[in-house]
Amino acid sequence: MLTLEVVPERSLGCEQWEFILGMHFSQAVAIIQAQIGVIKGVQVLYNDNKPLEIDLVINLPQDGIRLFFDPVTQRLKIILIYNMKLVKLKYCGLSFNSPELLPSIEQIEHSFGATHPGEYDSEKKVFTLNFRGLSFYFPVDSKYQKGSTHNLASLQFPPGNSPVVARLAIYSGGSVDQALAPEMPLSCYHGQLYLQKAEIIRGESFTKGLKLNLLAGTNNRVIDSTILHLERRILLGQSAQDISSAIGAPCKVFYKSEDKMRIHAPNAHRRVTTNRSDYFFNYFTLGLDVLFDARSHLAKKFVLHTNYPGHYNFNMYMRCEFELPLMEANGQTVIDAYSNWNDVCKKLTPSERPVVLNRASSTNTTNPFGSTLCYGYQDIIFEIMPNHYIASLSIYGDGAKQGSKQA
Repeated sequence: MLTLEVVPERSLGCEQWEFILGMHFSQAVAIIQAQIGVIKGVQVLYNDNKPLEIDLVINLPQDGIRLFFDPVTQRLKIILIYNMKLVKLKYCGLSFNSPELLPSIEQIEHSFGATHPGEYDSEKKVFTLNFRGLSFYFPVDSKYQKGSTHNLASLQFPPGNSPVVARLAIYSGGSVDQALAPEMPLSCYHGQLYLQKAEIIRGESFTKGLKLNLLAGTNNRVIDSTILHLERRILLGQSAQDISSAIGAPCKVFYKSEDKMRIHAPNAHRRVTTNRSDYFFNYFTLGLDVLFDARSHLAKKFVLHTNYPGHYNFNMYMRCEFELPLMEANGQTVIDAYSNWNDVCKKLTPSERPVVLNRASSTNTTNPFGSTLCYGYQDIIFEIMPNHYIASLSIYGDGAKQGSKQA
């Protein structure tokens, strides 16, 4: 049984880890993966047809905890403990919920202090005690209600028979019904750059590069802890050195082709340079990949990921908040990470016959999410999911030549 500390309007956790309001979905998953054997039976719940309307949820049924993430920002907005019997809880180091200590109304008021009068919902038969960023829900039998007011004074309980908490919610703000995911807290930056917005720089029917608005956290003794706003440009045709100088070292370098027989060579740990292969710089926190030519080491493709649940690469990247302006005969069209492909096709004329993309790995040849369709338009490839949302955007082609001239 987990023993966790409740921090109103902020977090739920222990000394080893902490679920913090505002943290990204992938960061919560990383915590769960690091606690394998301690946190068990994890479920991810989402709506495949309405991924931008219904919350993304991580359910921990063996611990009685649900984490609700905003479907657009994919940041944590509500922490719900829906089964108090499966977890031990503390506040300011003192226990208020355990098998030996029931969280009654008296115990909650003793542990958390005075609050505003609670509210009683006669239809749901639930009495709620609200603190800022924290709500306790008590199931109440209607036979205990007296009078017509909906507060604690309208309820009367026999001695020693007051209700105990059935659910607990941690959120940011004054009401759980209106709770919004806060901005990512500084404690979740971990020295990484994060993307605020990516503007795709276009020429006449070709792409030049990207203008990136970035966020960086600083936390040291020399200056106050703060979040810095940076603007960087990266262009097709730029060198690997120029791009890494602009946006930092990649999270990972991936080579497109690997000789699987190389393991039998005497120097298997060394990369063979005679058989060169193109390589990617993976920037997971930016939702961005940059493909470099093996010989010239110049950027020849950008891949922008939207990180929708139900896609093969879901949770590998954070969502790239891109804006793609395209000039058409009827004016400018702006496509972003939330555009529906059916709406896009009303304004553009992409390739009629798409390419079917069905990803599979060597260890698991079955793709549980099904295939996607890739449509071409000028120097852009749109990867479209079955729900008609854009899974990724690949930009390549003549822009690389233009970018190299300007770099």
